[in-house]
Amino acid sequence: MYGIRLQQLRPDHAPAVLAFERENRAYFAASVPDRGDGYFAAFEERHRALLAEQAAGVCHFHVLLDDATGEVLGRFNLVDVADGEAELGYRVAERAAGRGLATAAVGALLELAASAYGLTALRAVTTPDNAASRAVLARTGFTVTGETTLGGGLPALTFRRSLEATA
Repeated sequence: MYGIRLQQLRPDHAPAVLAFERENRAYFAASVPDRGDGYFAAFEERHRALLAEQAAGVCHFHVLLDDATGEVLGRFNLVDVADGEAELGYRVAERAAGRGLATAAVGALLELAASAYGLTALRAVTTPDNAASRAVLARTGFTVTGETTLGGGLPALTFRRSLEATA
């Protein structure tokens, strides 16, 4: 990933993450439920809470950074860590979409999940109409395991990937 790097979330990432979320709010809301105004109003508090969850080992949050500008191009998270598994979630800036960054970052996160975090499997969820997300999951070895619903009754597909061969 030349010119970009996946980095674990830190306190000093807050301004860049907030800018990323604000700039891409409408873009993200086209494919996932919107975070709502409260998310932005309480962003600093939410950022501190995420860092506390990370310190407790129940989640691992990452940002994809542009080395030249320090700008956040994406967020790649492992949440609800339990029993050797976690749920993968990610979002990429509109201006960075379609360049293979999500696939590369998910690939790097798969290695981290196995080697640094000791995980044995990851789960993921996306909507059937989110072709880009489904393609990233397929290219990185996830398989469809079922169906579920997201907030607001939005239909979604569930995915899983073993990490045993990744470590």
